[in-house]
This record gives sequence, structure tokens and C-alpha cells, in this order.
Amino acid sequence: MLNKYFTICGMPVASSTYWNSVHGFTPADVEKDLEGLQVMRNLGRNMAFLMRAIAAEKGKNGLPVMENAAFTSFPDGK
Repeated sequence: MLNKYFTICGMPVASSTYWNSVHGFTPADVEKDLEGLQVMRNLGRNMAFLMRAIAAEKGKNGLPVMENAAFTSFPDGK
């Protein structure tokens, strides 16, 4: 749900394999959350890849051109 606000603003979103969180009451508990730690490692790798890819493309071709917003309005209700 929150991702739509990021993409509306043109923000790239790095993905992972599940919810981007770990669980536990203490750091020792978090170390036992093997699934959460795996998700965070995948997220970190994907974020690093996305940042490198954006930097490489920006260096070659610059940033994409954004069009001005075009708002649709139907004042006659049709």
C-alpha cells in the first residue's frame, strides 16, 4: 500500500522475498529469526544492485524526463 506513494513520486523501490523486517524482543532473539535475516540480506543485495544500476545509467544517459502532471476532470459528470 505504501509503495504506491513512493512510485507516484518517481522513487524506485527495491524488493525482497517477504516483509522487510526481523522479529524479536532482543538482539539475540533477532539472530534466531533466520527467515527475517534472509529477507534483509536479499533486500540489502537488491538495494545495492538498484543503486549501482541507477548510477551507471545516470552516468550514461542522465535521468529520465518527467512530464508535467496532466489531471483528468469530468466537470459535466459524463
